[in-house]
Amino acid sequence: MDLRIMFVMAVLSAAFVALAVPADRSSAQTAKDIVGTWTLVSNAADQGSKVEPFGSNAKGILVLDAKGHYVMAMARPGLPKFASNNSMRGTAEENAAVVQGSNTHFGTYSVEESGKTIHFRIETSTFANWNGTEQKRPFSLSGDQLKYTIATASGGGTAEVVWKRVK
Repeated sequence: MDLRIMFVMAVLSAAFVALAVPADRSSAQTAKDIVGTWTLVSNAADQGSKVEPFGSNAKGILVLDAKGHYVMAMARPGLPKFASNNSMRGTAEENAAVVQGSNTHFGTYSVEESGKTIHFRIETSTFANWNGTEQKRPFSLSGDQLKYTIATASGGGTAEVVWKRVK
């Protein structure tokens, strides 16, 4: 093959690769960029003043799959064990502590890239008021940190939630 043709093919191949891969991945904000498993860094609600509804050491996981399904779970550490050893027979205090100390929901999601917004279509939530709703959450992605805002948090007010990508 002629060297000029090989050179042109190599240059064209390099150009296609350069166009396909963003130069600055930290500014990329697409659905593909947020796919993965994330652990909770912080969940701070603003209810007139900043509060951490699940405590300063809350635990959480967010899984966003490539097909647009998600699951999110958060819990306060140290939730009480049920004296009966049966979740269906908890006392009023045990049940209240668990409900007030955790939140889980799942469903589907999409990303509006122009507005940098995640749209969560909540199928089922432990906070039943969210069942069947769609929530739009503005987000930013910086390296391995995903941050979004909840306009109407389950405990009232707004909340800022920060996640770290699991490696």
